[in-house]
Amino acid sequence: MIGLRRKVPRRSLRVAIIGAGFGGIAAAIKLRQLTSASFVIFEQSPQVGGTWYDNRYPGCEVDIPSHAYSFSFLRYDWSHTHARQPELLRYAQEIVDTFGLRPHLRLGTKVTEVIWDEQQLNYLVRTAEGDEDTFDVVISALGLLNVPNHPDWPGLEEFRGVRFHTSQWPQDLDLAGKRVAVVGTGSTAAQVVPGIADQVGSLRVFQREPGWVEPKRERAFTARERWVYRHVPGAQWLHRGWLFFQSINRFKAYDATSGAQQRKRAACEDYIRASVKDPQVQAAVTPNYPWGCKRPVLASTFYDTFNREHVQLVPHPVTSVTETGIVDARGVHHEIDVLITSTGFQPTRFLANLDVRGIDKRSIHEAWQDRAAAFLGITVSGFPNFFILYGPNTNGGFSIIAQLERQAEVAAKAVRRLEFTPGYVDTDPGVQRRYVDWIDRQIAKKANAMESGCHNYYHSDGGANITQWPGAHLKYLVVTKLLHRIGIRLTAAPR
Repeated sequence: MIGLRRKVPRRSLRVAIIGAGFGGIAAAIKLRQLTSASFVIFEQSPQVGGTWYDNRYPGCEVDIPSHAYSFSFLRYDWSHTHARQPELLRYAQEIVDTFGLRPHLRLGTKVTEVIWDEQQLNYLVRTAEGDEDTFDVVISALGLLNVPNHPDWPGLEEFRGVRFHTSQWPQDLDLAGKRVAVVGTGSTAAQVVPGIADQVGSLRVFQREPGWVEPKRERAFTARERWVYRHVPGAQWLHRGWLFFQSINRFKAYDATSGAQQRKRAACEDYIRASVKDPQVQAAVTPNYPWGCKRPVLASTFYDTFNREHVQLVPHPVTSVTETGIVDARGVHHEIDVLITSTGFQPTRFLANLDVRGIDKRSIHEAWQDRAAAFLGITVSGFPNFFILYGPNTNGGFSIIAQLERQAEVAAKAVRRLEFTPGYVDTDPGVQRRYVDWIDRQIAKKANAMESGCHNYYHSDGGANITQWPGAHLKYLVVTKLLHRIGIRLTAAPR
């Protein structure tokens, strides 16, 4: 009859999700909510949780408030304003169980290759064990901070003591009475240093360049607060909304010329004077660049640790290592028993351990030879039916969990389109290029503090900022909602 739409049969699609951290979990849930696709979640670790499974160092906790660093589709009874690693790991496991994802998990399985078949319009997925399977769509949720940045100091291999990166913390480590060195003063070190200060005999903290530090003001929620968040309708969501609203105002300080920038710097300087007793240490931990050039550190106990007699700040980079210690840039040798490298990760090496090949078997790393770039940080032209969570220029926005939700929604909506139209989705190269140009202009105009000359992890070898999102999360939400259909285009398969 005229006016009635012909019912289109729904295709049965298979989706491979690589990674069972919060990104992979979000992708699986959005696929279940928005599509009828079947999916497999590949995870190289023996358990879910991603970075919160891998990182188990003392003091490990998130620096974003718990009610913001969580998914919008599930209310949760958080115990602290800022969740600690064990609670975040439990949260990931409870979500997996709540949504029935365990049957879809393939744990202890590392995906190494993803190869597009232009005739079959699907991907060959190969694991480190040599197993192969085909999937219509692949969603990479490998994360951004998953490849440790190991230093290459001369003599490092000759060190006879204990040494390790913070992401590989030994479970049976005994630091009692030991002479310990922590190299780095970023967000992880700001948790590790106070976390081990009571255990060690002496502690030296090596700082290449100071970072701006703000008090985190973390605490346990009171019993009354937890009752309200559990039982009063909308209480948790109102608090969550207020946190995101505050993040919009906070982002204004990333403009190095703004009054918000000056107020933020003044507050951080006041915090230094109130927390650190030694004037020389005060001077050493005060940056000479704008707030926001590096990732701001939120830590309530880091500065206080330097007031202890057995803790020393060494405001000089490490240049080499000997059998018994490390040498700083002045040539001073420091005898130590344990060397802890809090030297961060390699965030600009997107998909570093995954070989992705798209049209004409072109490698994604070849496509990114000049610069890693993706439309919405999610799709790359020439790589059909392939989606990236936590891709280029998506870090930030206040809560990465919220960012991951938006990215998972974009991928799931594209899968839903494919269910009704045989073919594939890909990104128009012109749209991708214009989007990346817009990102660059936004960073230059509204987040120029990031470009003010400090050492940060944001930039490619060519100098482009390829990791950071230039705004708060609301901006990313609007952009993904409005633009995903414009750039991610569906091509029907020939009949």
